[in-house]
Amino acid sequence: MNEKQEKMLQTIRDAKESISKMAVEYWKLYSWFDDWQFWVVATMLIVPLIVLFIKIDRSKMLLLGFYGLNYHIWFAYTNSAGIRMGLWEYPYEILPILPSFALDASLVPVAYMLIYQWTINHRKNFYLYSTLLSAVFAFILKPILVSHNFFRMFEFVNYFYLFLFYVGFFVISKLITNLFLKLQKSASKGHTL
Repeated sequence: MNEKQEKMLQTIRDAKESISKMAVEYWKLYSWFDDWQFWVVATMLIVPLIVLFIKIDRSKMLLLGFYGLNYHIWFAYTNSAGIRMGLWEYPYEILPILPSFALDASLVPVAYMLIYQWTINHRKNFYLYSTLLSAVFAFILKPILVSHNFFRMFEFVNYFYLFLFYVGFFVISKLITNLFLKLQKSASKGHTL
């Protein structure tokens, strides 16, 4: 690594450290335990996990967990990228180092897991009901979050783009889950792809 590259990396690292310190300070001032917004976000984190614990079909837990983790990863990475690129922000957070953690790790993936479970158990069209859930998140939940300043959009981002993200994530997650199911079935029959 040459000196110019090293200097540029140091500048980036210093800027990230400064931004992290500023984010912690902001969190202490505006998203602390004594703010009602903190408790709304905490509820979005805790309640879905309790519902999942009660409602999950334990006979399909690994399948549902794999799908939910898959959705969580796509959602969290995209959310993180959008925040870093200045396309959206979450003014209230559980922890300043994990922006949008309540949505990424709980509310959204749990909802998709429960829809997946329901469509399997009732032989309903997974894609139709997941698309409907995506519409609820993009066109009902996000506007509510925006109206109460829990979510803010910038640049070209709008509710339709958010809808497309939700749809894209469940489609990709389902395709990956189906691939793993196919590989597992093939392995159990003694075949390899």
